[in-house]
Order: sequence, then C-alpha cells, then structure tokens
Amino acid sequence: MPRWRPPQERSSPYITPAGQGALQAELKDLWSRRTGVVQALAAAAAEGDRSENAEYIYRKKELAGIDRRIRYLQKRLPDLKVVREAPSGGRIFFGAWVTLECDDGSEVEYRIVGADETGMDRRYISIDSPLARALLKKGADDEVELALAAGTRRYTVLEVRYA
Repeated sequence: MPRWRPPQERSSPYITPAGQGALQAELKDLWSRRTGVVQALAAAAAEGDRSENAEYIYRKKELAGIDRRIRYLQKRLPDLKVVREAPSGGRIFFGAWVTLECDDGSEVEYRIVGADETGMDRRYISIDSPLARALLKKGADDEVELALAAGTRRYTVLEVRYA
C-alpha cells in the first residue's frame, strides 16, 4: 500500500536568465534523447518475450523518467519569472552573491537563486531555503541567527554583490 504524502510547498517562481536558458537547453536535450530511447525500446520489444527482456524493462523505465522530466519542465517553464535586473543598494535580494563569516571564523560564499537552479557544487542556494530567507533584506555587517536541528548558527554578512 502506498504511503500518502502531503503535497510539497510550491517553490518560488523566480529564476535567473542563465537558469532559464539551462532549463530550456535541458528540455531540448531530453526531446532529442527521447527519440533514441524510443528506437531502442522498439528494437528491444521486437526481440520477443517482454516479461523476461531486461533491455525492454530498462528502456521502459528510462523512457518513463525522461517523460516525467519533460512534463515537469513543460509545466514549470511558462510559470517562471525571469529576474533580469539587480536591485540597487547593498541589500540582499534574489541573485545576490553573499559572503558570510560563520561563527567558527570560516568564510563561505553563496548565491541566492531560484529552486530550479540550486547546486552546492556552484554554491547556489534556493531563495526558499532557511538561510536565504534569513538573509533577505540584510546588508553588510548584519548578523543572522539560524536555528537548525543541530543547534543555532550565527553568520555575519561580509559582502553583498551582484554579478
């Protein structure tokens, strides 16, 4: 029996121009990849018994994953609002690069972006994250206290800049 899960909270509809371009490129790539998967699926289906055909089962799952992502992107892209202009002043808003000093003395830098373009490998955090929400409208030399499950963390804003 499947478990019922409440629907996830809708993420913010904001995105940077680069993020929108990446999502459109991903959608285009998925459509081209889908044609190759459909051809491989047809070839696997032609081999006979589908119940024991590992290639057929694998391609069906792969096609389902591609179709799921295509459906998501087709529904999400029209709803996104591209933020092209950086705000004036030294306050933290969408698209800001923020340099923080942690309570242990180390420095970290994050960029506040939309939920669809986050990635810790690039140090991008979602505007919906607790840290980004706490940082919004703060400026240089402001302190932020964030309550986490592991305890309270304090951050000091060292620099705010827009690319």
